[in-house]
Amino acid sequence: MTWTASVLTIFPSMFPGPLGTSLAGRALESGLWRLDAIDIRSFATDRHHTVDDQPFGGGAGMVMRPDIIDAGLTAALKDAAPGTPAVYLTPRGRVLDQARVRQLAAGPGVIVLCGRFEGVDQRVIEARGLEEVSLGDFVLSGGEPAAIALLDACVRLLPGVMGAEESLAEESFESGLLEYPHYTRPQSWCGRAVPEILVSGHHANIAAWRRAEAERITRERRPDLWARYAKSH
Repeated sequence: MTWTASVLTIFPSMFPGPLGTSLAGRALESGLWRLDAIDIRSFATDRHHTVDDQPFGGGAGMVMRPDIIDAGLTAALKDAAPGTPAVYLTPRGRVLDQARVRQLAAGPGVIVLCGRFEGVDQRVIEARGLEEVSLGDFVLSGGEPAAIALLDACVRLLPGVMGAEESLAEESFESGLLEYPHYTRPQSWCGRAVPEILVSGHHANIAAWRRAEAERITRERRPDLWARYAKSH
C-alpha cells in the first residue's frame, strides 16, 4: 500500500509546493507516496464558504468551526488506510522529533490538519483524538509550512526515496546526537585546512573522531539531547 498524506487546509494550492521538487517530488512522481490536498472550505455550507467564527468568551481573532473540520476529517478518514493517525499542527502540541517521524513513516500514512486564525475548536480535537504536534517554540501564520516540513521529514525515510539510504543512520538525532562536521575539496581553503585525521585513510580513527565531534557539538549546543544521550550510555 502506498504511503499517503492527506492534508486538510484552506489553501490547497500550497501543496505540493516544495514537496513537488527534489527527493520528495521525484518520489511523488514515481508513486512512492501519495499526496491529497483537501480544501476545508469545500465542507462549508454557506455561500461564502465560511470556516471560522468568533470565539465564545470574547477575544481577538477567529476560531475554526468544529462541524466543518469534522466533515473534512470524515472525508479524509473515509479514504485512509486503517490506523492512519490524524495530526493537528499547533504551537501548543508535542514537539516533533525524529523518533515520531520514524513512526509516522513506518505506518500507512498521515492525515494532517492545518490550523489557521486562532486555531481549531477544542471539541473536535478531543472528539477525533487528534495528535497535537508542534515544530518548536515559535508561531507560524498557519499549519501549512509546518505540514510541509513534517511530510518532508517522513517521505525521505520511505523505502526507495533516498539514493544512499545508509547515510540515514549517520544523520542528526538518529543516534541521539547531532551530526559531526563535514568537509570536501579543496583540502585547504582561505587558510583553513581539513582536519588531518580525515585524510589519513585510517577508518577506525576517522570513525572515532566523528563520534567525538558529534558528542562535543551535542554537549555544547543541545544540553537537553546530551543529558538524554549520556543517561543511556
